[in-house]
Amino acid sequence: MKRAYLFIVFLFIVKLLSAQNAPEKNISVNFQQTKIEAFVDELEAKSGYHFYVDTAQFDSLKITLQVNDKPLATILGMAFNNTVYHYTIIPEAAQVFLTKGKQIKTGLASGYFNNTRPGHNNQVLPGVAAATAVTATEFSGDKEAPATEATIENKTYEIGLKTNNIQPGNSILSGYVKDIKSGESVVGASIVVADTKTGVVTDQFGYYTITLPRGRQTLIIHGIGMRDTKRQIILYSEGRLNIEMQEQVFALKEVKISADKVANVRSTEMGTNKLDIKSIKQVPAVFGEADILRVVLTLPGVQSVGEATTGFNVRGGSADQNLILLNDATIYNPSHFFGFFSAFDPDIVKDVELYKSSIPEKYGGRLASVLDVTDREGNKKLFTGTAGIGLLTSRINIEGPIIKDKTSFILGARTSYSDWLLSMLPEEYKHSEASFYDVNLGISHQINDKNNIYVNGYLSHDQFKLNSDTAYSYGNKNANIKWKHNFNDKLFSVFLVGYDRYQYSVSSDANPVNGYNLNYNINQSNLKADFTYYVTRKNTIDFGLSSIHYKLHSGDEEPYNNKSLVVPDVVPAEQALESALYFGDKYDITPNFTVNLGVRYSIYNYLGAQTVDYYAPNLPKQSSNVLDSVTYGKNKIIKTYSRPEIRASARYNLNDNTSLKASYNTLTQYIHLLSNTTAISPTDVYKLSDPNIKPQTGDQVSLGVYKNMQSNTIETSVEVYYKRIRNYLDYKSGASLLLNDHIEQDVINTQGKAYGVEFLVKKTEGKLNGWVSYTYSRTFLRQDDPYAGELINNGNYYPANYDKPNDFNFTGNYRFTHRYSVSLNVVYSTGRPITLPVAKYYYDNAERVYYSDRNAYRIPDYFRSDFSVNIEGNHKVHQRFHNSWTFGVYNLTGRANAYSTYFTEQGGSINGYQLSIFAKPIPFINYNIRF
Repeated sequence: MKRAYLFIVFLFIVKLLSAQNAPEKNISVNFQQTKIEAFVDELEAKSGYHFYVDTAQFDSLKITLQVNDKPLATILGMAFNNTVYHYTIIPEAAQVFLTKGKQIKTGLASGYFNNTRPGHNNQVLPGVAAATAVTATEFSGDKEAPATEATIENKTYEIGLKTNNIQPGNSILSGYVKDIKSGESVVGASIVVADTKTGVVTDQFGYYTITLPRGRQTLIIHGIGMRDTKRQIILYSEGRLNIEMQEQVFALKEVKISADKVANVRSTEMGTNKLDIKSIKQVPAVFGEADILRVVLTLPGVQSVGEATTGFNVRGGSADQNLILLNDATIYNPSHFFGFFSAFDPDIVKDVELYKSSIPEKYGGRLASVLDVTDREGNKKLFTGTAGIGLLTSRINIEGPIIKDKTSFILGARTSYSDWLLSMLPEEYKHSEASFYDVNLGISHQINDKNNIYVNGYLSHDQFKLNSDTAYSYGNKNANIKWKHNFNDKLFSVFLVGYDRYQYSVSSDANPVNGYNLNYNINQSNLKADFTYYVTRKNTIDFGLSSIHYKLHSGDEEPYNNKSLVVPDVVPAEQALESALYFGDKYDITPNFTVNLGVRYSIYNYLGAQTVDYYAPNLPKQSSNVLDSVTYGKNKIIKTYSRPEIRASARYNLNDNTSLKASYNTLTQYIHLLSNTTAISPTDVYKLSDPNIKPQTGDQVSLGVYKNMQSNTIETSVEVYYKRIRNYLDYKSGASLLLNDHIEQDVINTQGKAYGVEFLVKKTEGKLNGWVSYTYSRTFLRQDDPYAGELINNGNYYPANYDKPNDFNFTGNYRFTHRYSVSLNVVYSTGRPITLPVAKYYYDNAERVYYSDRNAYRIPDYFRSDFSVNIEGNHKVHQRFHNSWTFGVYNLTGRANAYSTYFTEQGGSINGYQLSIFAKPIPFINYNIRF
């Protein structure tokens, strides 16, 4: 009889738990200043639940809320969020209790039963107690419990295998942080345990894992552009908690302060800047379209050689020493339309991260920085889109679910129509043409809780002709697929396979006899495997491997048609394999002292088929000094370089708002940009390291102080750095870089040094927000190889082409209301160095020009201010389309900033001139629509 009684109780509990875990009915509601009576009536009608409420306690409450296809608990949580009102749902009875002040608790107190189910190391007593502790998930055998979806604040979530007595010790909590409206992951969100310094930040997929003491915990979650929220949990054992956040709509009459917005102080990273797309869109840009790279140029330590260039220089590095990634794909030329627009569509970008100092171990192949741009995954719940039209460009993007809550896509496209503007230029440019387009496609799919697939593609094309018959075109093609796999709550991985291509072509047919086509392209295939292992709450290990196969077609010139007499000239293609292994360990020695130590070991193989010239030692690399030419077969290893790269950083917290940081990096770059211009241009030549051209190497040490003020609404930092560069390629006077079969004869190795100090003040909250940055930096090169055949500046240091000692940026936004705001951008920098003709002399009965030491003079200083007005459409919830306007003036003061200088001989004298891109104020207007 006793066994029968236990069996009946067991079946009753299983049925009860099954009812509790049955999927809730989703409903849609729309309340506008609704009183509690009407609110309850509609919910009762749609949900089938009976509500118990004292309406007198709710007489002052009016509810405004629109929710589509959500469970009843989610709707109640959103309705009473940040209020004194609470709700309690009893699913098995289909009842809801609404209360004021205190919440009704329906569960039994902890320890009500003094024993647990068998197998938990406690003695099992007779009676029903053994069955009481059993939960529905325990009857699923070895199948892992599904993740708990935490959508509301005023609810306690039980995580893990529920027991009567919580065992002492720690367990792992993991999951995803997502946008409740779109279902997209929230990158860089911080999850902090209340009243402790324990915290973690979500990765690029919105995933987090943290080790916590078992028991009741309060988690505080903060994300850029998202509303701060918290979750109450009871952690019994390992489990998963997916957290949904809402987009932040800032109240203008008050500022909500959070004591947990201190990631910039507490992280070990330094020289790292993170930007969200909302901040990027507030910065005025030429022609009115938000430009990611223009905003990057406002950060400390980042400079440009001039207007209309999208290449940038970071802490004394050249433009090619920046690794630019779009969804982990390498972008070689990040510019459109002469550099006026960047390659990144602002409507689909999620976030931007720039690494200048403590570069993570998984990145390699460049000396100066890593710019990591990530696009959004696409809305997993609804079909939405945006569109914009400006003076020169139009853009559109569409996103939505393929399989709701599992598979989504996002498609973005831009194009230009600029011929009308070029026709208004002076006569010498009236017949010019220029256009571009780009397309982005992203697909994300969640297979299950452990596996996600991401597919990304990017295509761009530019073409232009400047009042001549010579036509230029260039473009990027990138595609990759990523597989994210969680082995368990401690170990997860990301595998990537990708292909990147950059090509350009130049053609001319004005003179049929000399007509030609010139083509050049870079191709690279990528394989990567990245792993993260959370050893303990104090120790995280990153490790992985990568391999890149380069294939460069270094240029081929062919006749334009059968009338051309141009002799075909083909530079042999070259290929190489760059591989790397890395390992990094982040360890919290104390709550205030954290170190991050890592090593990246790179191996580079220069491969055949290729013919290599070997030169006599201690003599200039000239044709007359060639000792031997050796021909290597296809895929034969010709030369191998390898080098360990050290990555080390440390952070010490002086207090909750102040920290000291230090970092040291060594880096290696195996691919070189050969250019006699100061900025990236479509006809630049890339060259792989080979037996005659060594890889570039560099190291950097940095120190910094970080401090937050005014309740963490103002972030400040000061960083100093010193960098050394070796084997940077400069060019000989009169060098020919295009279609050069023996490029090593026209370039020389130089050594470099760079140092500087960077200041940043950033205000993140309130009506007025933005940042101010100032950088003092110097960059010098020296060519002291006596066997190079040419000694520049007598072997002394000379400023690099991009050396600009003083750089100041102010970016501010003032919001009058939710709809109206103004933005101001002010830029000042020292003029870049140039080499000037300083005298004339006669030699061998001919007049010649004598030039100064290299880069001994400077063009005039640069100053520019931009202003814009931003007008949002009305914020009515029910309208299908939301619009906005942006208009303003670029170069408000009309300063004729010098982009470059040039000299011509007229009447026996040499006259100098300066070229200005924007010598007058440029008004702009842009219309955007969101649907």
